[in-house]
Amino acid sequence: MKPALLPWALLLLATALGPGPGPTADAQESCSMRCGALDGPCSCHPTCSGLGTCCLDFRDFCLEILPYSGSMMGGKDFVVRHFKMSSPTDASVICRFKDSIQTLGHVDSSGQVHCVSPLLYESGRIPFTVSLDNGHSFPRAGTWLAVHPNKVSMMEKSELVNETRWQYYGTANTSGNLSLTWHVKSLPTQTITIELWGYEETGMPYSQEWTAKWSYLYPLATHIPNSGSFTFTPKPAPPSYQRWRVGALRIIDSKNYAGQKDVQALWTNDHALAWHLSDDFREDPVAWARTQCQAWEELEDQLPNFLEELPDCPCTLTQARADSGRFFTDYGCDMEQGSVCTYHPGAVHCVRSVQASLRYGSGQQCCYTADGTQLLTADSSGGSTPDRGHDWGAPPFRTPPRVPSMSHWLYDVLSFYYCCLWAPDCPRYMQRRPSNDCRNYRPPRLASAFGDPHFVTFDGTNFTFNGRGEYVLLEAALTDLRVQARAQPGTMSNGTETRGTGLTAVAVQEGNSDVVEVRLANRTGGLEVLLNQEVLSFTEQSWMDLKGMFLSVAAGDRVSIMLASGAGLEVSVQGPFLSVSVLLPEKFLTHTHGLLGTLNNDPTDDFTLHSGRVLPPGTSPQELFLFGANSTGSLSTGTATRVAHQLHQRRMQSLQPVVSCGWLAPPPNGQKEGNRYLAGSTIYFHCDNGYSLAGAETSTCQADGTWSSPTPKCQPGRSYAVLLGIIFGGLAVVAAVALVYVLLRRRKGNTHVWGAQP
Repeated sequence: MKPALLPWALLLLATALGPGPGPTADAQESCSMRCGALDGPCSCHPTCSGLGTCCLDFRDFCLEILPYSGSMMGGKDFVVRHFKMSSPTDASVICRFKDSIQTLGHVDSSGQVHCVSPLLYESGRIPFTVSLDNGHSFPRAGTWLAVHPNKVSMMEKSELVNETRWQYYGTANTSGNLSLTWHVKSLPTQTITIELWGYEETGMPYSQEWTAKWSYLYPLATHIPNSGSFTFTPKPAPPSYQRWRVGALRIIDSKNYAGQKDVQALWTNDHALAWHLSDDFREDPVAWARTQCQAWEELEDQLPNFLEELPDCPCTLTQARADSGRFFTDYGCDMEQGSVCTYHPGAVHCVRSVQASLRYGSGQQCCYTADGTQLLTADSSGGSTPDRGHDWGAPPFRTPPRVPSMSHWLYDVLSFYYCCLWAPDCPRYMQRRPSNDCRNYRPPRLASAFGDPHFVTFDGTNFTFNGRGEYVLLEAALTDLRVQARAQPGTMSNGTETRGTGLTAVAVQEGNSDVVEVRLANRTGGLEVLLNQEVLSFTEQSWMDLKGMFLSVAAGDRVSIMLASGAGLEVSVQGPFLSVSVLLPEKFLTHTHGLLGTLNNDPTDDFTLHSGRVLPPGTSPQELFLFGANSTGSLSTGTATRVAHQLHQRRMQSLQPVVSCGWLAPPPNGQKEGNRYLAGSTIYFHCDNGYSLAGAETSTCQADGTWSSPTPKCQPGRSYAVLLGIIFGGLAVVAAVALVYVLLRRRKGNTHVWGAQP
């Protein structure tokens, strides 16, 4: 079964077709204003280098840059590679991003052209063009990668020393000096200016007038030596600046005027501006914060309910880490980075929903304790909280509440400071940001292909398919999802080809998304990732926001692709071939076909072997893999296949459904013990002093998803435990008195025993 290749897959295979006609020296055969074009007598497409079809001036007009990424806050200087000006002093460089945002570039003494990235309100790949004639024409083009501020290395920004102190400044026991540091080499100049910028979103929420804006506020210091550190004593800002509650500091060369946009700069993290707030805040921070918390509550009550369209949280930590198509590690609480969970005490790991909700651009967050239990806000202030503004933003970005990081700060983080950190009113916040308790969570379905090559379908069928060529792993008309793979023979240690084949490349597209191909790199044995046929570099960033998907690369040997539908792919290197895992949400049920099978809970209709023999449902995995082991004749391939199969089984185990009965409330005027709500878990109830328990003392989560008993009541009056304590305590007193009486009588009757000294 070898289906015809889709048109987009034919493009992916272009690099295997061999060299085409070479370019000529005709002046019209130029890449000026043609970057990315495939038509014409010569090519300006990134694949032309491998095919030998590039126009002679390809590198002059289709630009490679270094570095290729930086914070969406802007201010990053980058250089155009492979192109130099012959007379640097005569050039007037203008760099234009997204056809509208212009920054001034320059030509250095060696003739290299430089651009400065602008302040943006979005992340992802940003097209730019360059003019060398003062803006008359922009014939040269390239791509800049703008990233979330928290994904930028510390070398590229200024650090707030003890950031928590900055954000608590003015509250109880927090005063004195504040300091920031930076790497001097990152901003090569003698003197600097340090500025405060503020962020706000104005206009009617969810209307066309709702806009996002960064504004220059005022300088903290001007024309000071570029020493790498600065210390100052904050003073309350003038009243005209008090409406800004969140912002960031920017360090620039003092030759630039204050507030000058899009110049080389270092930014701090965005943060709560406690240190610049008014005297009213410093005199009574709790009262001030309570007022702000109440104002936030009133605003929230006027806004639409975003919770209804959020995905349900996985019930366990293992599910959350395995469901990589829909959830990804929250950098603010990562167990692989030491579990520094500042906003979620008690948690060791949190994940966020990868995709923002369609209508409101909101996001889900799910946090877990060390034993894998979901941490809920109903039980703890460290519980996971959903977000009106997704921390990672939402396409098309640029406008509230879809601005990466900043919309989240205004609607979810700053309000947490008001209600929870600066005032003891956290229940008010948690009431409007309640955790999802996972009762409706359904794990995704998993299918895998690995080894030479072995397949495990969505319905659990195991088989070996030793085809050679390009094949459809999965097609789903529901979202126009297509996953194709290339199978080729492996090479043994003596250089001969193996008898069997294995996967060497995988390509995926969903709807009109970007096309991503992951393939084995010939030279390194690692992975090579292509975006719309262009090889990507991950030397600076391991995460990319792409059209219709997100892409993450770990250690160069594992690629995760997260699609807009919630489907996910993981591609890794296992021995000489690729291992591919595909995760599909339940909505794909009955909508798939291809080598990974028909997802319909019926393994009997999945596949037929290449030989024509139908695999019977009762065939054991051991028999199937022994059958597949006679494919390649390669010990290393067999070992890699076994490892990949074990990984698949482990992930299947992690994705097993579990039953949740949902959160169970403690009784009023009482407490409960236990915060685990899965089948088999038991909750214990107790009443406060002065109250007695009416109802069951325990409740157990049953296999049908219901509790064995409802939450009991605590009624006024002494509890049974107290009454029993009084009764038994009284009896003990009576017994003690009786014992003393008996002993005294014996003493009178036997002075030798009680009166004599040893």
